[in-house]
Amino acid sequence: MPTTVTEFDTITAISTPPGEGAISIVRLSGDESLAIIKRVYRGKDLDQVASHTINYGHIIDPKTDAVVDEVMVSVMRAPKTFTREDVIEINCHGGIVATNRILQLLMSYGARMAEPGEFTKRAFLNGRIDLTQAESVMDLIRAKTDRAMQVAVDQLDGSLTHLIKNLRQEILEVLAQVEVNIDYPEYDTDEMTTRILLEKAELVKARIGELLQTAQQGKVLREGLATAIVGRPNVGKSSLLNHLLHEDKAIVTDVAGTTRDVLEEYVNVRGVPLKLIDTAGIHDTEDKVEKIGVERSRAAITKADLILLVLNQSEPLTVEDRELITATTDKKRIIILNKTDLPNLLDLNELQTLVNADEVIQTSILTSEGVTDLEAQIAKLFFGGIENSQSTVMITNARQIGLLNQAQQSLDEVISGIAAGMPVDLVQIDMTNCWDKLGEITGDSAPDELITELFSQFCLGK
Repeated sequence: MPTTVTEFDTITAISTPPGEGAISIVRLSGDESLAIIKRVYRGKDLDQVASHTINYGHIIDPKTDAVVDEVMVSVMRAPKTFTREDVIEINCHGGIVATNRILQLLMSYGARMAEPGEFTKRAFLNGRIDLTQAESVMDLIRAKTDRAMQVAVDQLDGSLTHLIKNLRQEILEVLAQVEVNIDYPEYDTDEMTTRILLEKAELVKARIGELLQTAQQGKVLREGLATAIVGRPNVGKSSLLNHLLHEDKAIVTDVAGTTRDVLEEYVNVRGVPLKLIDTAGIHDTEDKVEKIGVERSRAAITKADLILLVLNQSEPLTVEDRELITATTDKKRIIILNKTDLPNLLDLNELQTLVNADEVIQTSILTSEGVTDLEAQIAKLFFGGIENSQSTVMITNARQIGLLNQAQQSLDEVISGIAAGMPVDLVQIDMTNCWDKLGEITGDSAPDELITELFSQFCLGK
């Protein structure tokens, strides 16, 4: 059964990862935070200390008067806190035993164990942040690269919030105008009302479209870019994986078929989190195990967002090379001519007839030659024009993308309704629906079930 939250609830949780460390933090939030900590803390008079100060002392067990731990207690009084409630943070020694003892003491004297994400949920319910900012808190925690972190920080700062609220305000103004024109038709004509609606619908639709254009890049930042390294056996696929990872993860030999399974690893390449997939060399084989590996490699090609097709430039193009070039034609790809440290036997003129010149990068994984160009090409493919645009609001969240698509659909219905000559009051319904969908993004018109579901995905103590 879900816990019933009242205004008098004081919640507590451990806000640091479990295990050994220099410090652990136990957090309290609620009206009784100060009263509870005073019962188990020995040191300064916390009633007298200034807000937003950290104070040295000890946590004691009042029943036995035994010292549990030496601590620093932060006192932060409402409303200038994350939850807009009184917040206490206890910095204790990192370790499972001491941290849990302190948590149990706080719960013994009136605090309740917080649900996952409940601190952030209270920040939302108390008007401290909206839903987009709440989601960005989780994105910030999960960020795999500096760029992903920056996008989350921008959202936490309210960049998306401001944009959505401005769009909603524009829709509200036109809806008010329409209402006046419907109620007082003598002051206006239907033609003017529909023209105002149409102009605003097209304007808002264009702005939503701009936001949705960033969704692909946002998905990459959030989940990592599925990148398949493909090619014939012994062209240098596993060597490339090891080089990008900066460790010997994959076994490298001159024996064909060394890699028999699909290896997956995450790596940060110039701000792009790559989910690297090292595949078995694709060729005809009678070996049963190797054959399964080759089939998995073919499947990896279809699922990948980016293909790194490795060719051996010290050998002429083979039938298998040409098949791989054909199989990846419709995919985003980079063709890597490896082993430039060896004499060139590959016909470059023939290759240019099969692929675009800007797709080709020459490398020698053995000597690290050309790897910098490869990394630059990966970054260019996915963040061209966005990386340098600090003002761009980027959408990374699947829930937000879905609602933006629904809002855009409502606007399409407004535009088609006007074109079909539908009555203004019917067209107005679709415009209002768009306003509601945009409100769901920020939480202004979000149902309670959504809010409960969203915050349940947060880690405990956040």
